[in-house]
Amino acid sequence: MEFLIKKQNGGSVSTSEVERSYLVRGAARILVVDDERANLVLMDRLLRAEGYANLVLIQDPRDVMSAYREAPTDLILLDIRMPHLTGFDIIKQIVDLEDPLAPPILVLTAQHSRDYMLRALQAGARDFIGKPFDRAEVVARVRNMLDVQLALRMIHAQRDVLKAIVHERTREICATRLQVVQRLGRAAEYRDNETGRHILRMSHISTLIAQRLGWDEEHCEIMLHASPMHDIGKIGIPDRILLKPGKLDPEEWEIMQTHATIGGDLLSGDDSDLLRMAREIALSHHEKWDGSGYPLGLAGESIPLTGRIVALADVFDALTSERPYKKAWGIDESLALIRSEAGRHFEPRLTALFLQLIPEILAIRDRYADV
Repeated sequence: MEFLIKKQNGGSVSTSEVERSYLVRGAARILVVDDERANLVLMDRLLRAEGYANLVLIQDPRDVMSAYREAPTDLILLDIRMPHLTGFDIIKQIVDLEDPLAPPILVLTAQHSRDYMLRALQAGARDFIGKPFDRAEVVARVRNMLDVQLALRMIHAQRDVLKAIVHERTREICATRLQVVQRLGRAAEYRDNETGRHILRMSHISTLIAQRLGWDEEHCEIMLHASPMHDIGKIGIPDRILLKPGKLDPEEWEIMQTHATIGGDLLSGDDSDLLRMAREIALSHHEKWDGSGYPLGLAGESIPLTGRIVALADVFDALTSERPYKKAWGIDESLALIRSEAGRHFEPRLTALFLQLIPEILAIRDRYADV
């Protein structure tokens, strides 16, 4: 089978061309391990005569692993009976590395018994030749084993390239989806006469709380991008109610409350972690710890933790921000309200954590101040 590989400067080259250039250049790195110096010299001459120039001759088997780690190895020619470490010991050391590109091992030994051969093959050797050996046979076995190793390297390289392509395409899709949901969140805020800076502040505050609760990096990242969609349901609220400068009457307030369920509906039907969390937040960030919130009247820990976190961040930023229908509250006044609502609107434990984080929260407010 032939594959086409792209060259860096354009065009392509077939695997057969790669194979030929690979061998002609003598690039194949071969470890020859034998405690008899004469045998090493013999193999060196034999293989160099066939064009293999990258040979590592090892007489002390204790040096094999250090030589193996120095550079990628394509083939190991290995004796069995040696002092200090046997060939079986070397095979086990190689196998224990669990290297996906481990080189094939060709055993060359004077031990001709069937038991030796089976033991070597079962341990992990790829082939077995008894000494004295036929030179042509050794050369043919070496070439064949290098061909297989080259094919393995090429398949591994192609798999890495495909994984990189899939990763990049997935990243692009996620980035595009993220842009869409962020703009949807901003669209809802603009309809409410709020600026995109509000969703920046409250999303970063929400993420800060999640971090201090011990959430891992992945879930904190999802919180950062899901929380801006908390009020996306306001897209479905009539302007006469959403933009009313004064207090809403009971009927108008009832309609305004439906933005939570509208948001949940808009964000439903997708199984991604991002939109699942966004839907959960949209539905629950107006619930209250004492059960007096909306849309479901949930209480205590039946309210999703994501909604409890965003409720604190959203209310604090709303209090301290100016709106067409109100002046911005002072920090002290806003914090006093937050404290008084612990156990009623907000979870007491989260409220205590929120108050501990005030210096960092105020730094977020400054970083994303309205302009």
